[in-house]
Amino acid sequence: MSAFTLENPVFATYMIAASIMVLKIMGQGWMTVYRMLKSDAGLVSPEDIQVGLINKNPRPEQLEISDYVDRSRRMHRNDLENIPAFLAAGLLFVLAAPSLLLTQILMYGFVAARLAHSVAYATKQTHEVRATLYTIGSVIVIVMALYSLAAAIA
Repeated sequence: MSAFTLENPVFATYMIAASIMVLKIMGQGWMTVYRMLKSDAGLVSPEDIQVGLINKNPRPEQLEISDYVDRSRRMHRNDLENIPAFLAAGLLFVLAAPSLLLTQILMYGFVAARLAHSVAYATKQTHEVRATLYTIGSVIVIVMALYSLAAAIA
C-alpha cells in the first residue's frame, strides 16, 4: 500500500488535519479583511488610503493601529509561523508509518491546540494561556519530526 493514498488511514488522518489547518490559515486572512471593512480601520500601507471602490472616504487615521483588526492580523501571523511546520512534519510522519492511534492523537491534538489557541487569542486570554496552547502544538510537531527522523535513520 502506498503511504499517500486514502487507503492508508494514517494519510487520511493527515488529510483531514491538514485541510482543517489550511482552512484555518485562509479563514483568518478573510477574518482580518472582514474586520478592516467592518471597522473602516486597520489599514497598513500608505497607498491603502486612496479613493477606491471600497474605501470611498480615505483618511490618514485609517492607518493607525486598530486592536480589533490587528488582533486578527496577529492571529494570522501566528498561524503562518506554526501551521506550515505541522504540514511538513505531518507528511514526513505519514512516511514513517506510525500507528493510526498515535497519528490521530498527535494530529488531532495539534488541530485542537491551534483552534483553542485562536479562541484564547480572540477572547484576550493571558499570555500564559496562549503559551500553554502554543507549547502543546509545538511539542506535537517536534515529536512528529523526531519520530520521522528516527524512522529515517533506523
